[in-house]
Amino acid sequence: MRAHAITTAAALCAGLVAALVAGTAAAAPEVGKPAPAFTGTDTTGKTWNLADLRGTPVILEWTNHDCPYVVKHYESGNMQALQKEATEAGYTWLSVISSAPGKQGHVSAGQADALTESRGAAPTAVLLDPEGNIGKAYGARTTPHMYVIDADGTLVYMGGIDDKPTTDIADVEGAENYVRLAMAALAAGESVAKAVTRPYGCSVKY
Repeated sequence: MRAHAITTAAALCAGLVAALVAGTAAAAPEVGKPAPAFTGTDTTGKTWNLADLRGTPVILEWTNHDCPYVVKHYESGNMQALQKEATEAGYTWLSVISSAPGKQGHVSAGQADALTESRGAAPTAVLLDPEGNIGKAYGARTTPHMYVIDADGTLVYMGGIDDKPTTDIADVEGAENYVRLAMAALAAGESVAKAVTRPYGCSVKY
């Protein structure tokens, strides 16, 4: 009986250690350090690996088409304009959908492509992340939640798209766009002044 108790305790201890190790491995991303590695599949079935994008700056955008905060930035044309500006500047823009099956914002590849076309969106690709692996690696909490990675693979910005945490389309005009500021800083060879800001929007539906 005692031996069984000891074995059970040892198993529980081992489980706790494993959990702690897993928690360490899933540490939150930090600005100024290498961006978390990820591999994801886009709507065409193509596999994207961050390591393969070395030498090219990357922007990650967490999105959910049913979220009113996302609607604000797409109905105003703000997100599309930023996507085009970024890709024309040489960025790889990856829109990431981490909504789980049955949750708000979950879409098939075909539905995602239809949304891209109907909204005139211009990401490089849309990654489907229904298991939330990429989202959790980056600690993505809201839609939108934005990340900028420089050509060396270093995370240089993470947070909100701008300083107006509302669903009001009128607030897009005059807002301080943090992603645009980060892009300008990189283009000038400078560090990003506001490298971490508070993200706002709907919760990511893991």
